[in-house]
Amino acid sequence: MTSAARLYTPEMLALAASLADLPIDLAMPLGGRARSASCGSSLELSLAVDNQARISRVGMRAQACAVGQASAALFAAGAVGKTRAEIADAANALARWLNGEQDAPDWPGLDTISAAAALPARRGAIMLAWLAALDALAPLPLPTDENRR
Repeated sequence: MTSAARLYTPEMLALAASLADLPIDLAMPLGGRARSASCGSSLELSLAVDNQARISRVGMRAQACAVGQASAALFAAGAVGKTRAEIADAANALARWLNGEQDAPDWPGLDTISAAAALPARRGAIMLAWLAALDALAPLPLPTDENRR
């Protein structure tokens, strides 16, 4: 099996295509953007949150490779119900995984794009959705440790 075949599996390509089902919605109250310096991919994201500041809806517009689009679809599938702090924790864990500092974080479906984690040129694209979400969620206050209990 070629390295491209290991990277661009039917499952990963299906995930990338599924991003079309999550169009950006500029009527959502929060929006964020991210761009990968390593490959030039970019992602624009719209979010809605509930009264507890948990993500309730996600929309995206990506100009990214199939890896970046598949990663964004994985983000969207796991982001509903998460807070800004949980997204920040997940983004940090994802970055550590991509840098080889820890095992894959606990985010549903990451095994689908795990072959891309070994490719430095794809790491920025993998991070796009998490970084755009943090940009979108930046206006929301982070809970204090006291409020997390």
